[in-house]
Amino acid sequence: MRKLSDVVFEQRPLILRQDATAFEACRLMQEANAGSIVVVDDRGHLAGIFTGRDVVGRIVAAGRDPSTTRLAEVMTPDPVTISPEQSAVDALRVMWDGGFRHVPLVRQGKVVGVVSRGDFRGVEHDRHEQERELWEHMR
Repeated sequence: MRKLSDVVFEQRPLILRQDATAFEACRLMQEANAGSIVVVDDRGHLAGIFTGRDVVGRIVAAGRDPSTTRLAEVMTPDPVTISPEQSAVDALRVMWDGGFRHVPLVRQGKVVGVVSRGDFRGVEHDRHEQERELWEHMR
């Protein structure tokens, strides 16, 4: 079973400060073909995550102007994180339980990557599905 550090081996996560605009984040996500941006505070500590779902729900559907809306206003604050030493199945479990598609990887307080459901192989999805089915039968 792969560790998350293997999944994000050479990844450079997209990171913006809280005062960046949603437009800047969307442009960066589009250029990098990424589904999320890690948002940090003035000290570089994780403050939130901004995803495509946030664009739709908190900007477009709310009728906000992305060029004047700051990430601090529309990000998901204090996201669940996971250690890069944990397994791919651990990350899938965290995402399933939390109902989200992206999770930042943090080591010693520093963001080292972000994983999404699409980063995992079929065998990892299959293992997670087996665990969920077993759990449902145990209820």
